[in-house]
Amino acid sequence: MYKPTAKGYFSGGGGMEIGMMEAGVEMIQSLDLDKDATDCMEANPRYFGHKVLRADIKDKTVKEQPKSDIILGTYPCQRYSTIADIHGTRTGDDLFLHFFRHVAIERPEMYWVENVPGMKKFQVVMEAMTQLPDYFVNVFCPVDAAYWLPQRRKRLLLVGTRRPFFIQPPVPGNRIRLRDIIENDPVYDMPDYVHHRLAGKYRDRPIIVDPADPAALAPTCVAHYAKDLGTRLVKDPAAPHGVRPFTVREYARLQGFPDDFHFENARSSYKLIGNAVPVHMGRWAGQQAMIYFNREQSKR
Repeated sequence: MYKPTAKGYFSGGGGMEIGMMEAGVEMIQSLDLDKDATDCMEANPRYFGHKVLRADIKDKTVKEQPKSDIILGTYPCQRYSTIADIHGTRTGDDLFLHFFRHVAIERPEMYWVENVPGMKKFQVVMEAMTQLPDYFVNVFCPVDAAYWLPQRRKRLLLVGTRRPFFIQPPVPGNRIRLRDIIENDPVYDMPDYVHHRLAGKYRDRPIIVDPADPAALAPTCVAHYAKDLGTRLVKDPAAPHGVRPFTVREYARLQGFPDDFHFENARSSYKLIGNAVPVHMGRWAGQQAMIYFNREQSKR
């Protein structure tokens, strides 16, 4: 069986890459500008034994990168999200142009883009990603993490291939239950502001989920959880007020990270996890890639 190679840009916590590798794709390079992200990848050599670059894609020329069959782009989504309207920052982002530059010059056999559904509203971004000559493009939106995980997380996934190919859309499977991601002896931080939010001293009350409910879904894991643990709480009879924040490990499990993937028990880990692509989404993308490349190989 042919194992296609891939490079990841804006890798973050590495959810997309891990899913791809679980499907059989060989990662040869991951790149991110954030030190916490590259430190995390380097702390997990079982998954990131390949080259990890701490660099700004704006500064990297295409020709100095190793060639690969697949290029993955999970550039930051904040400027495309609905919440950006509130802060007046919903302007798009030029980072997509640098990813586009790498794809347009290298012209890999396949490229994947993952972002929030709001990216569809940016016509220039969508034109760049869907109108490259000699590529056949499929756009899947929304793809929900709830197909596989106990988390609501709707995303856009776009794939371009050099040859026409029917990408099998993701379908709901045997979803992991919320109670199955809860730790038996959780270690967590519960600052005073969490109690204040529960008491109604903030404009928004916390979203509380109950693991005893077999259909319970956590809200979208967000990077901002690193700054405010009171926005998402889980019921726990042993906790003060019967609720508490998610632990780092529980948050990682909501995103599909395997338990042997190491995250520091620190607030910065919530940011990495919240920004990550759910591993199961990456695995679905990798499975489609494996079908594509092995079908093409069989024709040669």
